[in-house]
Amino acid sequence: MKVQRKHALAAGVAVVATVVVSVGTGLGFADTAPARASVCPGSVTFSAEGGAPAATSDRFPVGTRLRVTNLDNGKAATVTVTGPSGSCVLLNATAMELVREPGKNVIRRNVVERVDGDVAPPPPPAQPGSTRPGAASPGAPGPAPGAACTGAITFFAEEGAPAATSDRFPVGTRLRVTNLDNGKATTVAVTGPSGSCVLLNTAAMDQIREPGKNLVRRNTVELLR
Repeated sequence: MKVQRKHALAAGVAVVATVVVSVGTGLGFADTAPARASVCPGSVTFSAEGGAPAATSDRFPVGTRLRVTNLDNGKAATVTVTGPSGSCVLLNATAMELVREPGKNVIRRNVVERVDGDVAPPPPPAQPGSTRPGAASPGAPGPAPGAACTGAITFFAEEGAPAATSDRFPVGTRLRVTNLDNGKATTVAVTGPSGSCVLLNTAAMDQIREPGKNLVRRNTVELLR
């Protein structure tokens, strides 16, 4: 009789455990599915360009199709790379409207997936004083000698003293960013990671941009020692 009671008790515990796991999984508490791998690290932001949803990139060639998902609201946009920029993926205004939350100009929690079959390798870390080659549009002037970043520069809506984030320079790195269209320059320290070679904050962008422009296409980024 005692043996039967022990078996009955064990069976009861197993049933309860099964129910708990099933309910927990159904509610999302025990979901252990692996997160999707992103082909771009860091935050995603946008340029002020209009048109159909599209993106520019410093590592994917023109014609590459990417799916950008905002993990905070589940919204996604599939875009085609139309040219170079200083970011792994820089959305245009139309694509950003499809995925962002109201009032937010940067998507910190995201997944970027390549949907045409290939995956680009991550960029090699930059060495002090080195030039990282980037894609340039036909006929466009190349980067100045010693330039630390190539492509257009944009910003994220974060206040504070002039600063920047970067996908290749460690925290504390000092950079000088010059707008070649107006000669204005700002010196910033890298404060954290992002999906761009250099992504300025609001204060830094206000120091160099031209009125009404959210993108600095002609620029030089210098690594200060």
